[in-house]
Amino acid sequence: MTHSTTADWWRDPVVYQIYVPSFADSDGDGIGDLRGITDRLDHLADLGVDAVWLTPFYRSPWADAGYDVSDHRAVDPRHGTLRDAEALLERAHALGLKVIVDIVPNHCSDRHPWFVEALAAGPGSEARSRFVFRDGRGPDGGLPPADWQSKFGGSAWTRVPDGQWYMHIFAAEQPDLNWEHPDVIADFEKTLRFWLDLGVDGFRVDVAHGLRKDLTPPLRDTHGRDSAPLNAPPEGEDHPFWDRTEVHEVYRAWRKVLDAYEPPRIAVAEAGVSARRLPLYTRPDELHQAFNFFYLRCPWDGPAFREVIDSSLAAARSVGALPTWVLSNHDVVRHVSRYALPPGTDLPAWLAADGRDPEPDGATGERRARAAALLTLALPGTAYLYQGEELGLPEVPDLPREVLRDPMWERTGRAVKGRDGCRVPIPWSRSGPSLGFGPGAASWLPQPAGWGERSVEAQRGRPGSFLELYRAALALRRRLRGAEAFAWLPARAGELAFRRGGDLLCRVNFAPEPLPLPAGERVLLASGPLAGGAVPRDTAVWLAPAPGDGA
Repeated sequence: MTHSTTADWWRDPVVYQIYVPSFADSDGDGIGDLRGITDRLDHLADLGVDAVWLTPFYRSPWADAGYDVSDHRAVDPRHGTLRDAEALLERAHALGLKVIVDIVPNHCSDRHPWFVEALAAGPGSEARSRFVFRDGRGPDGGLPPADWQSKFGGSAWTRVPDGQWYMHIFAAEQPDLNWEHPDVIADFEKTLRFWLDLGVDGFRVDVAHGLRKDLTPPLRDTHGRDSAPLNAPPEGEDHPFWDRTEVHEVYRAWRKVLDAYEPPRIAVAEAGVSARRLPLYTRPDELHQAFNFFYLRCPWDGPAFREVIDSSLAAARSVGALPTWVLSNHDVVRHVSRYALPPGTDLPAWLAADGRDPEPDGATGERRARAAALLTLALPGTAYLYQGEELGLPEVPDLPREVLRDPMWERTGRAVKGRDGCRVPIPWSRSGPSLGFGPGAASWLPQPAGWGERSVEAQRGRPGSFLELYRAALALRRRLRGAEAFAWLPARAGELAFRRGGDLLCRVNFAPEPLPLPAGERVLLASGPLAGGAVPRDTAVWLAPAPGDGA
């Protein structure tokens, strides 16, 4: 199996996201771990991806499934040991897979030694200045310092016993760090070097747009401008804690660290900012990539996809980069289910109704998800796959209330179910304890009935399965390595059609009626059965150009 080893491998790979708690459990405690991942890396090499991205596996009390980190340079015992991390890197690299790991710089755990010290040290102390502590408003300081709201519901401020308040964009157990403090800057550079020296190939930067805040007194109210959904840009610009211009100082310094390694290592930003501002994170002296949430949020509509593809390519190329393309991740309803719902469905309300109002059209969702896979994998740039999408896994909207772990659930007074439904452990086997997820009888979130037939075992070698579609698409996509040319083709009503490089045409039918294939174009791969030389609705096809049809 040939993998790119060039310094710019990151421009157009396929990266597979592993949500560590839910990928594979080696010890039977019901929670995924690093040994479990190592044991299953052959599946990813066989699938044909180029790299894996691991969500946090660092020491954590797990108030937010590991995104509340208490030690950034230690492996949490529930996920294994540092030696397990080294073994994973060794095995991945032996298989030709790059490894990207999460880094969580915006906040830490309230159990982090720094925060414990800050609580004990009291107001005005140096220890508190590593965080965002402020006196409250009102005659007795009983009101929060500003109206800032948490992404997980409620105020972004929590009061401590001595009367001061501390800021947390997310859960109260995740205090925000003060990125104006030299200790914070130095400690994260140390963390970068620690994992780079261990052999990781890059980082996914959590909440990359939130690190710097406007802390000039008095703090500015936002008047609701921080109420956008997770990963969506805030309303307006010059926000007091989102997408501050000063944040780019952090990434220019980080780029120097990454470039000092041979070959240079990479970083990708999770930045929920406007389309105009997103390219700033991928300028040549900053990060290499930024997640494309505009593509993820695109409805199943041909003109909408064309618009977001055009704008994404133009924005990335304006700074010499290429876009990323992603359909699902650990923070959103899986796209098989999103595409199965009527346009404009209120997803939090749908989750609150256990996925029954409205009822999803499962066949439509699967057909569109298969087409979306070919559409996405044909585009120039980096494709990010979320674990289980190669199995066609849907959202699990009806998890029992008593098993929900997402902090959104409690912080919203049990009104918003949150993200657990896309985080259910994936099935490896048709039967057995937790469908092969681990040797134990249960997993930390329960798997629904019927998932055995969606498992890797059930789909491997089965013609027409999701898994075999992805394997075939990734094998063909390797021929496109380095082909960055992209052009739209003349298209019929309801059709999206483009050329990638000189050798691949992609046609997607969004219309209700089948569209005949143009004469001379040879089918390479289709997302579903073709109807007598025509492409049915919600179907994508890859074709070789007709002879003599030059690029």
